[in-house]
Amino acid sequence: MKKLPLGIQSFEKIRTDPYLYIDKTKQAFAMAEQGTYYFLSRPRRFGKSLFLDTLKCLFEARKDLFKGLFVYDKWDWDKKYPVIKISFGGDVCQSSAHLEKTIAGLLQKNERDNGVTAANRETIGNYFKFLIEACHEKYQMPVVVLVDEYDKPILDNITDDDTALAVRNTLRGFYSAIKDADEHIKFAFLTGVSKFSKMNLFSGLNNLTDITLDDRYATICGYTQADVETGFKEHLARTGPDGPVDLTELAKWYNGYSFSGEPVYNPYDILLFFQEGGKFKNYWFETGTPTFLMDMIRAKQYFLPDLENLEVSEQVLNTFDVGNIPIESLMFQTGYLTIKKTGTIFNQVIHTLSYPNFEVKNAFNKYLVGYFTEHRFQPDARLYKTLLEDDFTGLQSQIERLFAAIPYTAHGNLTHYEGFYVSVIYAFLASLGLDLTAEDITSRGRADLTLKFPGHEKIYIFEFKVIEKDPPPSSGKNPLAQIREKRYFEKYMGPGKRIFLIGIEFSKEKRNIVSFEWEQIVTDV
Repeated sequence: MKKLPLGIQSFEKIRTDPYLYIDKTKQAFAMAEQGTYYFLSRPRRFGKSLFLDTLKCLFEARKDLFKGLFVYDKWDWDKKYPVIKISFGGDVCQSSAHLEKTIAGLLQKNERDNGVTAANRETIGNYFKFLIEACHEKYQMPVVVLVDEYDKPILDNITDDDTALAVRNTLRGFYSAIKDADEHIKFAFLTGVSKFSKMNLFSGLNNLTDITLDDRYATICGYTQADVETGFKEHLARTGPDGPVDLTELAKWYNGYSFSGEPVYNPYDILLFFQEGGKFKNYWFETGTPTFLMDMIRAKQYFLPDLENLEVSEQVLNTFDVGNIPIESLMFQTGYLTIKKTGTIFNQVIHTLSYPNFEVKNAFNKYLVGYFTEHRFQPDARLYKTLLEDDFTGLQSQIERLFAAIPYTAHGNLTHYEGFYVSVIYAFLASLGLDLTAEDITSRGRADLTLKFPGHEKIYIFEFKVIEKDPPPSSGKNPLAQIREKRYFEKYMGPGKRIFLIGIEFSKEKRNIVSFEWEQIVTDV
């Protein structure tokens, strides 16, 4: 059984040790045959760096490394191209000046690797351009340019607009060398997490082909279902604690990332899953802390249930720049949301986004609960028992504890906003892995939140209300009465169904529950 290539980004090391390798050379061959300048955005830990190194070895004609792979009998191994490879992954950018020193060091390394000296080093743009020319002149072959984590210097400073803009301008001067050295370039590929505006970052490089949402390259990074079932066949048979791995459960947890094509698994999840003996855990999510994203969610008063079924235009997904980052675009590009379906409305492409899988939905909402409460509250085992036993006194107590744990400073001006309370309770229940529908549509209106238990034999229907005064005016209609009047429960009625209606009122002044009512309805009709 081959070793798992966890954390290994060297194609040579994987192929010579040997480690398990999922063949991506079909996509590499197609790119080399069909174009010159490419750009790809994928979330972190998706295999971008390994693919970039695969391209490097391919253009360097390292034939011995490709034996048995798709490209082996299709590539012209007599042609060896000089390669300039730049990676910003090894440093944390602190300023534009720091970035210029980092780039100079990277270019010096490429000079040594290729045995050349750039004729002009006055600016990093000139340095890069003349390095490309020197490589072309020495080897009499056009140059391959590979840039990994092209956007990391900007992302390192994304919460500081002034520094991020200065860094972006430095990178723009650097990347302009690719355009200026066009006659010396055979192939160029830039990859990163985000998708910054071409106009603001790649000035003049209009022929850069963006393959981020190209269905031909949807599986260029990540593992398909077939990849997992064939490449990891031995691991699947031996890894599960109680026998072979349950493929349905594996897909539920880790599959589902889609880039306008066949869905894929995050490689990091799969490799760690097997390494850890088949334990289902939040491997990918725990490698990054989306604090900046959480700050945006709270500042924009984002209605969290919308993340389950979010419709956005292609323009929104392509909008990403310093000082102008739509939260939908940020969540998609960083991997917390993915494309579930695509359609066209009035000649405009519309993507429906949602969580890619159980890991992301569960971990993201659990993190949100911790973020809202500054980690003063975490659901415990009693909550599961409370729900299983329909202990509504216990459920009320848990929700009261939840809102009591949210610091006064975290509320801001949100206490009057019903969506805030719905969002917090949604995140609270979603963090348990429960099946939730927010704004559940019926023929007579929308229920605020519906909780469906496994098998859908038991249903909780919630309605919320925020009141100004405690107690509320006697003329006000309580939320439980609204569920009854609108009959939100009708569509779930049937033999054997157990349906509970729950009405909760929150006080704007007290920032917590002031009324909690529930009842069970008869469904054997």
